[in-house]
Amino acid sequence: MIKCDNLQKRVPMAGTELEILKGITLEIKSGESVAIIGASGSGKSTLLGLLAGLDESSGGAVTINGTDLGTLDEDGRARFRGEHIGFVFQSFQLLPALTALENVMLPLELQGQSDVTQKAEHYLKRVELEARMGHYPLQLSGGEQQRVALARAFASRPAILFADEPTGNLDSRTGDRIIDLVFELNREEGTTLVLVTHDSALADRCDRRLRLDGGALVKE
Repeated sequence: MIKCDNLQKRVPMAGTELEILKGITLEIKSGESVAIIGASGSGKSTLLGLLAGLDESSGGAVTINGTDLGTLDEDGRARFRGEHIGFVFQSFQLLPALTALENVMLPLELQGQSDVTQKAEHYLKRVELEARMGHYPLQLSGGEQQRVALARAFASRPAILFADEPTGNLDSRTGDRIIDLVFELNREEGTTLVLVTHDSALADRCDRRLRLDGGALVKE
């Protein structure tokens, strides 16, 4: 499902270049759950952004389900993400002017899907928010906002779900419930799941872990 070959990322800094990722090569199979772990500054979120086509690499290649992301322009990558990829972020990324239901409906509408209200309601019920569909993000707790984000991510039935520290802004009890929901929905939908996390309990529930150290993959 996901393959990267000699993936590199460098950024200009003070007249030189900072090497963030150093030739990452890996494969992730369809339906697999993988945790990307490592210390702060090791390149985890940068790698996730490159795998998802949110950023361009300085070298190497990322292939998702047979499509080389390097052959797509920015608009092409955006269309590809809309068709194949879902996201869950630490900061939730909900639109404050939209209700929970409208936040889940929006990406479905942008994709031109039918029955978007029914689909959004189904996933909000699946994350136990049927009583909060008409509430705005500021009227929801952090855990409820993250559950809306989960419903939004899974509603389009993506082939791949990327999650960047999905429990990072939550207390441990709420975070545990979010972890349970992630894996329940993942089993039901057969999604390929790629997580960036500092949470060892979350990483342990994945099929395998990839550790980054100083921008390079190291053995566990």
